[in-house]
Amino acid sequence: MYLIVGLGNPEKQYEKTFHNMGFIAVGDAAELCGAKFKKKECEASVAEAFLNGQKVVFARPVTYMNNSGRAVKQLMAKYKIAPENLLVIYDDYDLPKGKVRIRANGSAGTHNGMRSIIGETGLTNFARIRIGIRDEEVNIPIIHYVLSEVRKDDYPLFADACKKAGEAAAAFAKGEDIEKVMCRFN
Repeated sequence: MYLIVGLGNPEKQYEKTFHNMGFIAVGDAAELCGAKFKKKECEASVAEAFLNGQKVVFARPVTYMNNSGRAVKQLMAKYKIAPENLLVIYDDYDLPKGKVRIRANGSAGTHNGMRSIIGETGLTNFARIRIGIRDEEVNIPIIHYVLSEVRKDDYPLFADACKKAGEAAAAFAKGEDIEKVMCRFN
């Protein structure tokens, strides 16, 4: 059983912001796997698929970014998800815009959603896909930047990055080892 979580904020006003890259990418992954977001549980919107004999749950926490860990902890408990079967997709200010980086484990870095997940679950040994959002030309505080809308000129770049992240997440959901996913998509 796998749990693929995309981080973001649930309200319409945040749809096109940098902080919603995880929501977009997990939507791409779910679509590739034939899953649709139809129900709410454990403080998340969820979609389910069965791939290679395994159930896969795709989730978008509705707790807002800084409390994402609550939903992840609840989902992991409900579905008895082992840390090695959890993957989290999120925006990362520490990476240049449009870059996609996959890691098998790690710290939260500067990301409050990841801090929440690590704090709630006590885990760091789970896979993550980071979508770079930093723009060297923009000089505003991070909190304002991550909640600002992606510039129209940058839509294609971020759509491609989310698609790539979604493809990597779908490969993981289909049972591909995270090391292989890293080699293919990093």
